[in-house]
Amino acid sequence: MAGEAHQSQAIIESASRSLQHQRQGGRRAPSIGRGSAELKRRALVRRAKLIAASVAAILLAAIAAGLVVGGIGLTGVMLVALAIVAAVVVFGAFPTAKTPRREDLNRGDVRQMVGRTELWLEHQRPALPPPAVQIVDTIGVQLDALGLQLEGVDPVHPAAIETRKLVGETLPGMIDAYRKIPPHLRKEERVGSTPERQIVESLGKISQEIDEVTRQLADGALDDLAIRTRFLEYKYGTGDEPMENP
Repeated sequence: MAGEAHQSQAIIESASRSLQHQRQGGRRAPSIGRGSAELKRRALVRRAKLIAASVAAILLAAIAAGLVVGGIGLTGVMLVALAIVAAVVVFGAFPTAKTPRREDLNRGDVRQMVGRTELWLEHQRPALPPPAVQIVDTIGVQLDALGLQLEGVDPVHPAAIETRKLVGETLPGMIDAYRKIPPHLRKEERVGSTPERQIVESLGKISQEIDEVTRQLADGALDDLAIRTRFLEYKYGTGDEPMENP
C-alpha cells in the first residue's frame, strides 16, 4: 500500500511539472508576434477549460460514488487522484495551436492572416539558417504593425490585395522553395551564391518591403503602394519558383 501511495505521489508531481511546462510554452521558442501569441493563448485557454471540466467531473463522480457506497476508501482516493493526473497530462498537452497550412494563410480577415502567417513562420525556423531565423523574428514584429495598418484599408483596394499577397503568398513561397532543397545541398555554392545566402537575402528584401509598405500605409499613399507591391512581385516572383539547386 505504501508503495502504491508513493507511486501515485510521483505521478502527481510529474503531472504538475508537465502542466507548468505547458503553461510556460513547453520547449517552443517565443512567439514572433502578437498574432501567433494570441492563437497560442487561445489554445492554452481551451486546455485549461478542458482540465477544469474533467477534474470537476471526476470529483463529482467520486462524491456520487461515495454517497452510494458509503465512502470510496483509500483505494478510491488513489484512483481519483490517478484519474485527475491522467486528465491533467492529456489535456495539458492537447489541444495545441495547429500549424496553419500554407494555402490557408491568406484567408479570413487581416488579423487572422497575420496570426496564421506568424504561427506558420515560427514552425519554419528550425529548417532555416540562423541569419534567416533572426530576420523571421523581425518580420513577426513587422507583421503586427502591418496588420494594424491594413485594418484601416478597404479590403478590396488593390493595395490591400497586393500587400496580403506579399505576406500570405510571396513570403511563405520563398521559404517553401528553400525547404524543397535537400539539406546537404543548401551550403553548396553555384553561380556565386548558395541557397542559404539566397534565402537570407530574399527574406531581408521582404522585411525591408514590409517596413516600407507599413510606412506608406501610415502615410495613406495607397496608389504608390499598389504600384510598389506589383513591382516587387515582378522583380522577385511570387515565391513559388524554386531557388537554384546546386
